[in-house]
Amino acid sequence: MTDYFKGIAPVTYEGPESTNPLAFRHYNPDEVILGKTMRDHLRFAVAYWHNFVWEGGDPFGGRTFDRPWFPADSMELAKLKADAAFEMFEILGVPYYCFHDHDIRPEGASLQESADRLNEMADYVAPKMEGGTQLLWGTANMFSHRRYMSGASTNPDPDVFAYCASTVKTCMDVTHRLGGENYVLWGGREGYETLLNTDLDRELAQMGRFLQMVVEYKHKIGFKGAILIEPKPQEPTKHQYDYDVATVYGFLQRFGLENEVKVNVEQGHAILAGHSFEHELAMARALGVFGSIDMNRNDYQSGWDTDQFPNNAPEAALAYYEVLRAGGFTTGGTNFDAKLRRQSIDAEDLIAAHVGGMDICARGLKAAAAMIADDALEAPRRARYAGWESADHLSESATLESVAAYAEAGQIDPQPVSGGQERLENIVNRYV
Repeated sequence: MTDYFKGIAPVTYEGPESTNPLAFRHYNPDEVILGKTMRDHLRFAVAYWHNFVWEGGDPFGGRTFDRPWFPADSMELAKLKADAAFEMFEILGVPYYCFHDHDIRPEGASLQESADRLNEMADYVAPKMEGGTQLLWGTANMFSHRRYMSGASTNPDPDVFAYCASTVKTCMDVTHRLGGENYVLWGGREGYETLLNTDLDRELAQMGRFLQMVVEYKHKIGFKGAILIEPKPQEPTKHQYDYDVATVYGFLQRFGLENEVKVNVEQGHAILAGHSFEHELAMARALGVFGSIDMNRNDYQSGWDTDQFPNNAPEAALAYYEVLRAGGFTTGGTNFDAKLRRQSIDAEDLIAAHVGGMDICARGLKAAAAMIADDALEAPRRARYAGWESADHLSESATLESVAAYAEAGQIDPQPVSGGQERLENIVNRYV
């Protein structure tokens, strides 16, 4: 045990009337909704990086957080950090956590030392996971170190590609050993700053072959979890190849991976791509690649990924509506890829932020489930497309000529029908 969260009791559900800032008002993990508990619907996870690695800096100033494990540049401090992390997981009662290799072990002087340190830390956290918080997904940080300034698998230097292969192999092995339910690839530097020095065709081919290697290795080691790509359009790279869900799907199809890889959709990344969160989730569902979500929000006055904790119940309701329409999570879950504001320096702030985020997600889930149970949105949607139930315009036997002949024989004169958007928005507002 550490002293960092000393005096903070485990968070419990106290109901909507509670004024306790460290109690759940809406998230009751044992409450059953649409045949499943809220715990099983939401599958909450805590992000290791923002909570235990980020120091509170920004482009204009350095560290504001004072954590006893900073700078975590030794194995001793890395283990202290792990102790604190699992204490926080227990206080929140979250079923999962997520990590990058860089989060839980300090960088070694060589590739092998970094791998050895990751395996040592896996041995250290494994007993902590027994009967407690499990691993939702692992991933490799291939964007922070200067070796990745020109990309990871897309780097012009084939030795960097090889370095990445070894790093991902080690991370997949550790994720598999710790019972992780997914493995995530986020290509923070997989893109370009300028086309003047970029061979676009070559870089896309490198990225595609790398992902094929990852899938091949997954099957070789018997990893049963999902391989997930996390789309993002920009920041840190000017243009990233995994721009949004549709772009990722096209990439997967090109390399024959559309049945092997799914997506981990982040709210903040959807906004950066010019979409809404629910759009990206609906697209993932429609394309059959929905996997997991990173829950957060962006500051709408800022043009970058601010990774704030969610606090908008209507947005959460529409997001979980799409999650439920996709059949809910299987191996995926709700990872809070969110960080405190740099002025929020107390240990209690870490707990309060997650309590609020978990409550917002719970409110969203309950609203979404109620809309589905009441057929509130699906009934008008079905009515809007009802004409297609008897139409054969898209049958295999239909041709352009046959559909044109139908139109000409019937002397049809279709008239516009209201989409009723405002009424539907009012329906959503009744539930949230």
